[in-house]
Amino acid sequence: MKIRGERECRECETRWSYYETGSVECPGCGSLRSVGVDDRTAHTDAPGSLDLSAYRTQFGEARGTLPTEGVDELKTDLREYVRKRGFIRGGELLPLDGTYLAARELLEAVDCYDRLRDPAYQDREYLLDLLAGADEGDRPAAEDVPERLREARGMAAARAVDEYRSDLLAFLDELAEEIEDDIEGGTPTVSVNGGDPGSRIGPTRELLERLRDRAKRVEALNGDVPAADADALVDIADALGEYVRTGSDAAIDRARARLSDQDA
Repeated sequence: MKIRGERECRECETRWSYYETGSVECPGCGSLRSVGVDDRTAHTDAPGSLDLSAYRTQFGEARGTLPTEGVDELKTDLREYVRKRGFIRGGELLPLDGTYLAARELLEAVDCYDRLRDPAYQDREYLLDLLAGADEGDRPAAEDVPERLREARGMAAARAVDEYRSDLLAFLDELAEEIEDDIEGGTPTVSVNGGDPGSRIGPTRELLERLRDRAKRVEALNGDVPAADADALVDIADALGEYVRTGSDAAIDRARARLSDQDA
């Protein structure tokens, strides 16, 4: 969507950034009467933080299966966080960041772990390691993913890539419109760095289509693929985002190479 990110209160004239607060309520007086004072820009991200410290305390003391209380609340908090997140902020394309990925995987892993009839020590430790670092964007390495929890890594990757791909395609649409509007003297809604941005649109769309097919394949398998394959999907998506932002040949070469590896 396109919004005016800089707001001014009609009551007290306080100015603030909607990009930072995610609210049209004036931080000065609480009034809901405000007006945008800048040009509209593409924006899909909402501010939000992920604090899992209470759950770390609660689940860290558990033995065997997860405690009945707290699991639903944890999943609700994780769903709310990933629902709010997007990858275009004030006209700028964001990377596919670690906290979003970790929240996605933790949400999947909790469900996966809860279905295990006899969780092993490695399964529990992996879940707790994931919980320990998720709000800081830290995830265990692919080689540390237990066999019975690897579908959580796969499904998280497939769903994250799908969301990122959706925003990236929307960004490319805006970029194409911006190039056309620039010829006609329009106002930019998105921004990128260096080179010829228009030349990035076609190659990125082509590779995104191939990436979509790989992600759908993983989803059809319920995420049950090697963790390294799941991580490769994420890396491809992030490389394409980097290419669109910067025009880096190394980034798109990396995306192509990893897609070819997936075909092998």
